[in-house]
Amino acid sequence: MRALRWQYLFAAATRPPYVPVLEATLLGQCFNNILPARAGEFARIVALHRTAGTSRAETTSTVVVERLYDVLVLLGLLFVFVPWLPHVTWIHTAAILAIVLFVAAIASVVVLLRWGEKPFLVLLRPLTRLGLPFLTLERAEHAAASFVRGAASLREPRLAAAAVVLTVVSWIPLALSTWVLMIGFHLGLSVLAGLLVTIATGLSLVLPSSPGAVGVFEAAALVGLKAYGIDKADGLSFALVLHAVNFFPYVLAGAVVLALRRR
Repeated sequence: MRALRWQYLFAAATRPPYVPVLEATLLGQCFNNILPARAGEFARIVALHRTAGTSRAETTSTVVVERLYDVLVLLGLLFVFVPWLPHVTWIHTAAILAIVLFVAAIASVVVLLRWGEKPFLVLLRPLTRLGLPFLTLERAEHAAASFVRGAASLREPRLAAAAVVLTVVSWIPLALSTWVLMIGFHLGLSVLAGLLVTIATGLSLVLPSSPGAVGVFEAAALVGLKAYGIDKADGLSFALVLHAVNFFPYVLAGAVVLALRRR
């Protein structure tokens, strides 16, 4: 579902096929788990360029927009279900983040509709005067146009609606799997607890961190469980297993994709 969402973030004229997008998604998740600072995002940009010939600038733009949809949808789910959740101590921080991101998204749409790639050219043109062979004025203009094209879903309501729906659908199975693991740990929590932990861990993974977000993921899971009064010992045991469930399958899938590409 996340690969399908990423595919639909591309403009129709340059949209890559699904299979290369899926492979690049799995590679990105794999490298995010074994390299620091979410380097897997760069890896999937390169992978998709090599297999589908997509513009790196356009793909980079879709990755940035994808993160925006993830955060906004997670915050939206939090606010929709907050009446049925226990006291969430970080709800005010989440509200501030939601407002900031919403304003940033509106501002981005206004800039794109009003000026297109001109603001990006203003930023890139000084770099073209450095005499770098790989950054000529022509390449800068092409990169700016491609970057703006990658933000098509911010300008087209139909693409935006599809992106939001696919983002919601992509997070729900993760919330359900988290809840199923809670059943295995006999925590006695409802499915909404799985959603809250998924929201907490999902928001924590947006920022660059250590390889596999080790420590950050566990801390976020403990924050989610704290609202339900789960003690730290049980919470940490659950968080470690939950992290493993979300770690090893992606590493294995990425290894399979790399092996198939070498044939």
